[in-house]
Parts: sequence; structure tokens; C-alpha cells
Amino acid sequence: MIILGVILLIVGWLLGLSIFWTIGIILVVIGLILWVLGAVGHAVGGRKHYY
Repeated sequence: MIILGVILLIVGWLLGLSIFWTIGIILVVIGLILWVLGAVGHAVGGRKHYY
């Protein structure tokens, strides 16, 4: 999710498309939140690890 977000950020920046930029930021933030929750041991979506 984080990698897809970064790819969308780059594509949005290169092409000047703000919708890709916005979706990329959202995906990066959600990916980081899920990664941190999984790293500290909280169950995310019924799973102990998010990957």
C-alpha cells in the first residue's frame, strides 16, 4: 500500500494530476498507520501482522 501510494505520488507530480497526488497521499498515510499498528502488536483486521 505504501509503495503504491509513492508510485501514485510520483505519477501525479510528473503528470500534474492532482487526483493521483491526493490518492497517493491517502494511501501512504493509511499504509503507515497500518504498519505502525501491526508493528506494535495490535491486531489489524483480525490479523496480528499487516503483510
